[in-house]
Amino acid sequence: MADRVRAEEEALAALVHQYASTLYRVAFSVLRNATDAEDAVQEAFLRVLRHRDKLAEIRDQRVWLVRIVWNVVLDRKRRSKTRPETDDLADVARMLPAEGLTAEERAAAAQHRAKVLEQVGKLPAKEREVLMLSAFEELSSVEIAAVLGITESSVRSRLFRARNLLAEMLEDSPLRGRSSR
Repeated sequence: MADRVRAEEEALAALVHQYASTLYRVAFSVLRNATDAEDAVQEAFLRVLRHRDKLAEIRDQRVWLVRIVWNVVLDRKRRSKTRPETDDLADVARMLPAEGLTAEERAAAAQHRAKVLEQVGKLPAKEREVLMLSAFEELSSVEIAAVLGITESSVRSRLFRARNLLAEMLEDSPLRGRSSR
């Protein structure tokens, strides 16, 4: 009995270690607040803890966990509805990698990343959600459909619109104009 409990605890610790940052990014992409995103991740792992007996049955733990945090986030969003959707994405920008570059290249990459994330933050919510799950969490259309509870066709349509809108926004961006001179 003690061995089974220890094995469950180790499995849960491994899940937290492996997926906490992914779940944070998903939560932050919707809540737009670092503290709220951290709380949502903690709540998601509490839900996992309550259903730990089902862990062995889960085929894709990543998708399962993203779905849990997504539901937590949507519940919170429905309850509060007070936070504007145009909050700064600086927390997400800090999490994106910039290794193997010179200081100048890192600065330019950080500036470009910040501009892209700023524009992503201006996308309509439905398009922003699928883009964040696709681009940052690298979920497939099937996985995104499962997380959002929509059809795969809707995911592809929203992703197409998001990419086109983002391309237009970046084309009109002052940063692009300065770098092409």
